[in-house]
Amino acid sequence: MSKERMGRRDFLQVAGMGAASALFGGGLAGCSAGQSGPPNAAKRKPNVVFIFADQWRAQAAGYAGNGEVRTPNLDKLAGEGINFSNAVSCCPVCSPFRASLITGRYPLSHGVFLNDVRLSNDAVSIAEAYAKAGYKTGYIGKWHLDGNSRTAFIPRERRQGFEFWKAFGCTHNYNNSFYYGDENVRLKWEGYDAIAQTREAQRYIREHATGGPFVLFVSWGPPHAPYQTAPEKYKRMFKPEQLTVRPNVPKQLEARARELLAGYYAHIAALDDCMGDIVGTLRELGIEEDTILAFTSDHGDMLQSHGQMKKQRPWDESIRVPFLLRWPAGLGSKGRGIEMPINTPDIMPTLLGLSGIAIPETVEGADFSELLKGGPEQADHAALICCPSPFGQWKRTDGGREYRGIRTRRYTYVRDLKGPWLLYDNEKDPYQLGNLCDKPEYATLRKKLDAALSRKLKEINDKFLPGPEYIKRWGYVVDKSGTVRYTN
Repeated sequence: MSKERMGRRDFLQVAGMGAASALFGGGLAGCSAGQSGPPNAAKRKPNVVFIFADQWRAQAAGYAGNGEVRTPNLDKLAGEGINFSNAVSCCPVCSPFRASLITGRYPLSHGVFLNDVRLSNDAVSIAEAYAKAGYKTGYIGKWHLDGNSRTAFIPRERRQGFEFWKAFGCTHNYNNSFYYGDENVRLKWEGYDAIAQTREAQRYIREHATGGPFVLFVSWGPPHAPYQTAPEKYKRMFKPEQLTVRPNVPKQLEARARELLAGYYAHIAALDDCMGDIVGTLRELGIEEDTILAFTSDHGDMLQSHGQMKKQRPWDESIRVPFLLRWPAGLGSKGRGIEMPINTPDIMPTLLGLSGIAIPETVEGADFSELLKGGPEQADHAALICCPSPFGQWKRTDGGREYRGIRTRRYTYVRDLKGPWLLYDNEKDPYQLGNLCDKPEYATLRKKLDAALSRKLKEINDKFLPGPEYIKRWGYVVDKSGTVRYTN
């Protein structure tokens, strides 16, 4: 059976016969650390609690140097665990990130390069891999992988192997928010949904604290817009006139950016309290040491940097996300920073590697579990960033364009369909104010980064075609803005 044709059905059939070892091995050529799960440092397999927010940019955290946002619980987590300071969202928009998170694959492999298209069951999902290793699996919150009906019931066969389920397609009405369980009955979260979802996560953790290991995914909707809908307690913490905007916000947009930041930070402060509650529950139950706790976001938010809003863009405010991971029993509890980028498809194999679980051949990302255990960083490692087909708030008439690029520890290099587009030295120019792409003195560097990008695209068989070619290939129906219409 070839690696290219090894899909979910093959995995389930052979794993069910007790021959899972025949199905695992290397991912793509060039992925680091091999793809077999390393031995587990703890006596038992660790629990996994994976929490991710929607549209939380990396710069919006105290531990990242932002003295105005209030994230004491995340700051403490960063001090106790591992902080990937250059974590990247490969395709910085909601559904594509989630599909890569669940499958460990790149967008043009799983086909979810637009919002509101359904993720197929072709690849082995992270829930299926954990379940085959004896884990209980659960998912709470926003899903956004079931196609263009954001409010419809999602049956078990479309949940990618998650057993416990209290989830919903997509909503940003955080104070009037719904979910489904196993029945086609729409239920309502009480109050601000992220707090209610956190309470449900705490209940799940309490019920599963003893017995076999569990993996729980919690997906919060904030701090995604609307920005002014956090609970009043948190909104009162931030006054626009007291906030500082990033230097890459145009002068004429600074006042508006401050207003947005006040609401954005209010959502973040609420979520930080939620994180503190989950950490407290793990500690209270005595399972904090044996639990891998991870926090990240699906993508960032421009918030008027470079005069832009939302995501999809290749600038750091859009592509860089927080990524914290703590596992005291297996990794120790001393804070550590890793500057080498980690990308969305790398999350699944890295978690499986830490858990001592073999990695399905359908996975394309790299297993960095040995790096987390103290191994050396790859100095020249580059994370792919892409926009296969611009849509919605970044449609072509608003400057949207297809691009492929790489983010290294120091540089950002981006190519569009016409050729080289952006080059930034993020060490000297952290706000990406000076595009070096056309400067003669950077021609050698540009060629080197372009060659690295070409190798990356070849690895994943990305021919960098115009977006309409991929839309046609996958049979998607879009409107004039390139957007799949969704229903509520």
